[in-house]
Amino acid sequence: MEYSFNAIEKKWQEKWKADRIYQVSNLSTKPKCYVLDMFPYPSGTGLHVGHPLGYIASDIFTRYKRLKGFNVLHPMGYDAFGLPAEQYAIDHGIHPATSTKQNISNFREQLDRIGFSFDWSREVNTAEPNYYKWTQWIFLQLFNSWYNRRKAQARPVSELIAAFEEEGSISVSGYRAIPSFTASEWGAYNEKQQQDILMEYRLAYCGFGEVNWCEALGTVLANDEVINGFSERGGYPVVKRKLRQWYLRITEYADRLLEGLDKVAFSDAMKEMQSNWIGKSYGAEIDFAFATSDTKKLRVYTTRPDTIFGVDFMVVAPEHELIPGLTTAAEKKSVEEYISYVKSRSERERLAEKKITGCFTGSYVLNPFNKRQIPVWISEYVLAGYGTGAIMAVPCGDERDFKFAQHFNIPITNIIGSHFNGKEANPTKDARLENSDFLDGLPMREAVPLVNNKLEELKIGNPRVNYKIRDAAFSRQRYWGEPFPIKWENGIAYPLDEKDLPLELPKVETYKPGPDGEGPLANLEIWTSKHLETNTMPGYAGSSWYYLRYMDPHNTETFCSRTASDYWNQVDLYIGGTEHAVGHLLYSRMWAKFLFDLGLIGFDEPYKKLVNQGMIQGSSRFVYRIEIDGSDEMEALAKQKPIFISAGMKNKSLPELQEEIKYILKKSWGADAEKIKIISISSLHVDVSLVDGLELDITAFTAWRPEYAQSSFVLENGKYICGSEIEKMSKSKFNTVNPNELVEKYGADTFRMYEMFLGPVEQSKPWDTKGIEGVHRFLRKLWRLFFDEMKGKVWTTDPATDAEWKVLHKAIKKLDEDTDRFSFNTAVSASMITVNELGELKTHKKEILEQLLILLAPYAPHICEELWHELGNEGSILNAPYPVYNEKLLIESSKLYPVAINGKTRTELNISLEANQEQVEEMVLADESVKKWLNGNSPKKVIYIKNKMINIVV
Repeated sequence: MEYSFNAIEKKWQEKWKADRIYQVSNLSTKPKCYVLDMFPYPSGTGLHVGHPLGYIASDIFTRYKRLKGFNVLHPMGYDAFGLPAEQYAIDHGIHPATSTKQNISNFREQLDRIGFSFDWSREVNTAEPNYYKWTQWIFLQLFNSWYNRRKAQARPVSELIAAFEEEGSISVSGYRAIPSFTASEWGAYNEKQQQDILMEYRLAYCGFGEVNWCEALGTVLANDEVINGFSERGGYPVVKRKLRQWYLRITEYADRLLEGLDKVAFSDAMKEMQSNWIGKSYGAEIDFAFATSDTKKLRVYTTRPDTIFGVDFMVVAPEHELIPGLTTAAEKKSVEEYISYVKSRSERERLAEKKITGCFTGSYVLNPFNKRQIPVWISEYVLAGYGTGAIMAVPCGDERDFKFAQHFNIPITNIIGSHFNGKEANPTKDARLENSDFLDGLPMREAVPLVNNKLEELKIGNPRVNYKIRDAAFSRQRYWGEPFPIKWENGIAYPLDEKDLPLELPKVETYKPGPDGEGPLANLEIWTSKHLETNTMPGYAGSSWYYLRYMDPHNTETFCSRTASDYWNQVDLYIGGTEHAVGHLLYSRMWAKFLFDLGLIGFDEPYKKLVNQGMIQGSSRFVYRIEIDGSDEMEALAKQKPIFISAGMKNKSLPELQEEIKYILKKSWGADAEKIKIISISSLHVDVSLVDGLELDITAFTAWRPEYAQSSFVLENGKYICGSEIEKMSKSKFNTVNPNELVEKYGADTFRMYEMFLGPVEQSKPWDTKGIEGVHRFLRKLWRLFFDEMKGKVWTTDPATDAEWKVLHKAIKKLDEDTDRFSFNTAVSASMITVNELGELKTHKKEILEQLLILLAPYAPHICEELWHELGNEGSILNAPYPVYNEKLLIESSKLYPVAINGKTRTELNISLEANQEQVEEMVLADESVKKWLNGNSPKKVIYIKNKMINIVV
């Protein structure tokens, strides 16, 4: 009986679907386990072999936990709103709802062919009104809430209003930079004034902020969507612009987001990324008076107030509001040019910039203690969003300040004595201060509280805790996103009534931006006549809470019942790429804490354990085209009839190459070829499907594209050898591999196991299709333990031997441990070893093979289900109990000893570990091989060292 994997896999996928075998209940006496993949965006290009890596890992763990007796939730859905979906639709001239539906259909078909155990009855789509109704509802809760710092939790805005009515602003003094007011003053304010004050406290609020504006795309872009001043998608120019934006006040949750990292099983690297993004620091804010004015002051934030006398210049962010007042007439042109340059750059680029840039404003401020004049500069390495947007630069103690001072020839003050060598900054906190006025001789650490006390005493500053994290921009000037349930009247934002949700996205004929940078919805009279918000929510809106909707996807009364969320609780295992390491995780963690504060869920961390899968990289292939310098006609001919040289020739000198291929140049381009000169060699990506290993299929290549139809090739040993390089798997690099093709050729089980076999799931690794053959042979070996292609069934009900039990229980121990700790690659290796060992033992015993199938079922579910039923089992293997490891079966009762005669090993004997000296001598001297080597001689001594060796001295 042959292993017909295609028929077997189709059969069981249809059977599992018909039986709804992956559908799980919210009511179970079993322990629960929630396994989740990061929300995928259904791309129009479909899956390549790199995409399913995390899904296969989660699916293996899901099946494993189910076999272990857990009620396992393993859902799947689609993050369908956002810029990529809208841009794809624009590029292809279709509505994003249509393209998204098509993409989802393709995505689902590819996933189903790989045999994933998703509970599709819980499928969600963020672009469906029955889903985004609840995204809008949660937004309204954010809008109607504020953060009570005294209670360290979100509370209804109605409580804030009640406090204002009773005692004015005293209970929230210092929360926001707004004037204090009494209860009677609050009552005297008109509605607009009151609502403006409340907007300063709402967790979802509207304000004006500087954003990355892309005119061509007609929207605001996040920092990570901008590269070198251009949009990542499309490569369009991006500039800084102030627009009205919605924000989420995530900064209020900064401390709780930091503290929560101690409660979750994230990698140390991931925790560090999150911690750095939040960027909590302790320092002081200090006022530096303008040298030309007693009233104007520049406020800076510093983490090192002890270095106040080492300040040699100030640096303000290019966006700083005081720049017009600081810029002198002589420097105005330079300042304007510099700010124009910075506007084209993202925060990420500015922070990563190695080149030193800056511009002097022409103004000075005064050191508040010794009145020393300090020049004020502008530089892109200071960001408006961090601290006050201005820093005091201490070049002897900060390397970036040091390089800036060197570059612009600014004198450097040494306040740390021998700790500063004049060649590099030293950020030490252990020096005794010099040139520091009343701080001279003090250890730097002791100087910090002294300076802070002086600042407060003189009323020129105060200690301050600061955070790098900024409030999250929560609006986009795009069409394809959740509409805000907000209407504007007389400059006041009014929330829609909850009974009016969902506010559905209207149909549009065009996606062009509205007036003054507004979104496309601003062009619709049916929208603007109702004064509705014209921005839409960003892509991360729906993905910040989707794990909750999976728990209760068909609930029409609430986003997720408390009963469902109490049962499923946190996600036990969350798997996804590191590209979502900061943004998505921080936002979803903040939403969980907010919903917890309102008592809507019973936990404040959404994900208990996080595994970041690595990237499967593409192995790109290159061909090398000759570029020439000649007449226009010859250059046109060279494009029409390109010449490609094999990889081994590309490193030759151009004159040498020209001489070596003179014949082929003339043959391809005619007699005039002698007049042209080779000037370079271009490397071009070629589709990996046209290459076998490194050898190019020339016939297929010339048929691939019309411009290559008349190509000529310079070969090596009769072959065209391509270059290769490991790169990101991408359609533009022609190095993607469609999983459908591999599933068709080798089967889903082979594909699943091979992806895991490539290496640890957390590591990136290159794809190499050639290795898949070995995994496919392994599954055929497994099949042959049950069936012979000629004889048919070979399995028996005979009792297993000790050796067979030993092999099985060694596998149970190994696969159980490896799967539990996500070491799937070593589990696959162990599976191969086990099948080989059972093959060598000629094991065909049902009681061994049955348990082996359960072990392998998470990895290769189709073949295991088929063989499980061939063994006569009625129910699905998915519901079988996982084998229990028996340590006693692995305890060695005997050992294979090398037997030496006069120090030279001559044979081996299997001897009981319980044997004594006398029994060993008797067994050894009775062995025929030993007798032969003794040749009738009597031994002087038999040396027996237990667990090591036996030596016969003759």
